[in-house]
Amino acid sequence: MTLTPFSCDATAIEGLTVVTLKQVSDERGTVREFFRESTAGSLGLTRFAQVNVTHTRTGALRGLHGEDVTKLVGVVAGEAFGAYVDARPGSESFGAVATVCLVPGVQVLVPSGVLNGFQCVSEGGCQYLYGFDAEWVPGMAGVAANALDPALAVPWPIAVDPSDRSLISEKDAGLPPFEHLPA
Repeated sequence: MTLTPFSCDATAIEGLTVVTLKQVSDERGTVREFFRESTAGSLGLTRFAQVNVTHTRTGALRGLHGEDVTKLVGVVAGEAFGAYVDARPGSESFGAVATVCLVPGVQVLVPSGVLNGFQCVSEGGCQYLYGFDAEWVPGMAGVAANALDPALAVPWPIAVDPSDRSLISEKDAGLPPFEHLPA
């Protein structure tokens, strides 16, 4: 039996935290804690108001979105390349970009106002889970930027044709560049 303890690592973005879940593996497989109030509470997340799961095909990109919610994100199957940009006006890490390889057992706590995006990099797609501390509603406060903005220089592992709707939505492809967001 192998035990991986719960741990947290800071990133270049203030408040953006990479979380390794407590997991126990044996001959049968692995059990992972997706959420435990006592450990998540140490990160400032004590409840979920909404949880979404997306199935995303290989190479497809979603984001960059920074709604006015705190998110806990991760994959439950497959692998994704996560990208995060601090878009909080006045933040000491404003404009900083962080990337994380998301595999089962690794999560990212995304503070409100930090842009969140990902690209599926596994064959057969990935199952990406978002836990929100408030329910999403149409028109909710937040910001978004174009994930393909050359100024951000996000090193997406798989090339994306911005006109290919199987890889990026029309909405996401039409988002403004980061420089147009309020600083």
